Amino acid sequence: MSADPFAKWREDLKSWAIPQHILDAAPESPWIHPVENFTPRGDLRVEVPSRLRALEALPEGGSVLDVGCGGGRAAFGLVPPAASVVGVDQQRAMLDVFAREAAARRVQCTTVSGDWPAVSAPTPACDVVVCHHVFYNVQDLAPFVTELSAHARRRVVVELPRRHPLSSLSGAWDHFWGVVRPGNPTAEDALECVRALGVDAHLETFSEPPPAAREVTDADVRHTRVRLCLPSDRDDDVRTWLEANPRPGRQLATIWWDA
Repeated sequence: MSADPFAKWREDLKSWAIPQHILDAAPESPWIHPVENFTPRGDLRVEVPSRLRALEALPEGGSVLDVGCGGGRAAFGLVPPAASVVGVDQQRAMLDVFAREAAARRVQCTTVSGDWPAVSAPTPACDVVVCHHVFYNVQDLAPFVTELSAHARRRVVVELPRRHPLSSLSGAWDHFWGVVRPGNPTAEDALECVRALGVDAHLETFSEPPPAAREVTDADVRHTRVRLCLPSDRDDDVRTWLEANPRPGRQLATIWWDA
């Protein structure tokens, strides 16, 4: 174990900062989270560790707290047996989608707007707490994880990529800017942080198959171009890169522990 796994996590995340001269010249902020990308679609009852470990601890008619909920894929994959859901997110538009999806599924819903753990005090405890694809956005993991645990009656289930989610664009950063992106932190580093809090946490890894082959869309190009801090006149170049580098299947991890 690292002498201070939390310090290592913070420093590793800081190494993902975009070089300041590139950020200063960016036509728009690269930190975008298009709401349409987070709207739940298709069958959410996938047989992956993240969902299965949550189901094991969830009673019939139980409650789920989804921290960094987006549109609610994690929470609604547990309905039923869950009969009530609580969504926490910093984007109001995400919570609007979460509430709409809850109404469509006829499940009781509460939303809390703000950053975790700053809004943890007014957030109700639930049987199971889920937190999917959020950890790499959190530099100070200790209070974040502590409040996840404090709000779970039975279990906490975290899902995250095995490596930083922007690793999929590391080749593009090298191609367009000559910038070499880091390799850390990893899901194993996150596990080390959680265990440093005295939590008996477990890690399971799994893979998602590559997405079905399809044409690169204008939305794909725009999203990638903005992420790369490029101007719109580079759209054709970005499209060419995306067509030559189809997305691979994701390598994911589930970290879970009992309350």
